[in-house]
Amino acid sequence: MKCLICCVSFTFHSTDFEVHRNWLAITHSLPVSRWYHENTSEWTLDYPPLFAWFEFGLSHVAQHFDRNMLQVENLNYASPSTVLFQRLSVIFTDVVFIYAAKECCRCVQEQKGSRDVLNRPSFVLAVLLLWNFGLLIVDHIHFQYNGFLFGVLLLSVAKHLQSQHLQGALLFAILLNLKHIYLYVAPAYGIYLLRSYCFTQDNKDGSIRWMSFSPLRLLALGSIVVSVCALSFGPFIAMGQLPQVLSRLFPFKRGLCHAYWAPNIWALYNVLDKGLAVLGVRLKLLEEAELPRASMTGGLVQEFQHSVLLSVSPSATLVCTLLSILPAVASIWLRPCGARGFLRCLLLCALGSFMFGWHVHEKAVLIAILPLSILAVESREDARIFLVLTTTGHYSLFPLLFTPTERPVKVSLMLMFTIFSFTALRKLHSGQGPLLRPLEVVYLLGLVVVAIACEVVFPLSPWQQRLPFLPLLATSVYCSVGVCYSFLRLYVRLLQRDDKPKQL
Repeated sequence: MKCLICCVSFTFHSTDFEVHRNWLAITHSLPVSRWYHENTSEWTLDYPPLFAWFEFGLSHVAQHFDRNMLQVENLNYASPSTVLFQRLSVIFTDVVFIYAAKECCRCVQEQKGSRDVLNRPSFVLAVLLLWNFGLLIVDHIHFQYNGFLFGVLLLSVAKHLQSQHLQGALLFAILLNLKHIYLYVAPAYGIYLLRSYCFTQDNKDGSIRWMSFSPLRLLALGSIVVSVCALSFGPFIAMGQLPQVLSRLFPFKRGLCHAYWAPNIWALYNVLDKGLAVLGVRLKLLEEAELPRASMTGGLVQEFQHSVLLSVSPSATLVCTLLSILPAVASIWLRPCGARGFLRCLLLCALGSFMFGWHVHEKAVLIAILPLSILAVESREDARIFLVLTTTGHYSLFPLLFTPTERPVKVSLMLMFTIFSFTALRKLHSGQGPLLRPLEVVYLLGLVVVAIACEVVFPLSPWQQRLPFLPLLATSVYCSVGVCYSFLRLYVRLLQRDDKPKQL
């Protein structure tokens, strides 16, 4: 399937394709001391050092395909050999994701005596992970290495579900040094390991037994984290370049929202601000000439000021994010429910950071969608949340593929995945009534209306020239409702406490 998709999308090159080609050139052609200073291209190296070494390793294979791709000055270089290598490198590194999916399937309970594969949670989970629509289009059409990275994340989660906590911690430390976006879920890891691994026993009422604290276990965890970070950042610390590296990893001047608005709370906030500004001008409460000229709906990555509502700073988003995940991390500290309680906390940390974070990319919703697949095959209520979040989150990725030739590909792939998800999960959790509530069904059907309006009607309308950002705005705002709803439903599940506390 992935090879077929790559053949279909062979001639399509997203900006991320040039991003990674440039990183291959930087790490191959320049000394380490210049990696995080090089700025010939606008696509400077802004991932942690371990990913830079990953690109360095790939570059030694790339030179056998086309050495010209490894020249820094060859901007936007995309020879057929370069495209072939880039596509094949994503497929090859997906081996990590395939292995991680296999390990996750070992962690779910099977229904004995059933010969129908759709009644086997492990089979359904394998398809939900390996055939995930969002991952397919982001990696194999748009182009990124998320499959490799999500493979490390899922493998880490699987190790915790299998009570192999040091291995899980090591994998997550490696993941953080490959891509720092996974800081989103770091609080879940930190609190869970401290509470349920470093403290070895609980009191009868489930409260913490302070005398059971194990300094040796804490030392083991600390040694793993420090060792991985030292290998990753050590050379740059020795060269006195740590501030430069950190400035690349956390570029707060990029603005509150990405060019394609992520479907989160800030999309709703931006629209509310725009609506109040238009209303204020029409009611002559505001002077149009006095409003900020920088437009958040211009499709550009930039800083801007809100017109009516308070402008949002990076520190404000950090506070909102911490507040949104605080109940989840407090829950696994006060009343731990084993590894699945940790998984729930991880999902809430991922979605909380997605909803309230600074300059969030729309692709980050996959950090919640993929791990939620594990709970979806085990619980009917989690399956309901999964269907809403997955359908909404996947549709929000549609603007990434915007050419007419890609339209039938993305529509067909999403339909196939969505139909399978609904069919398989309904059969897996059959006998208890419909999976979705009526309002949830109405909301998801509304996505069809939005899709027709954005993909069919809008390109034929005169608004295409005057309001080119309108489809992105409509997609982000409508999908924001579904993501916010899923976040709240996950919190309801956490508070219901229907997972019995488990010892490790």
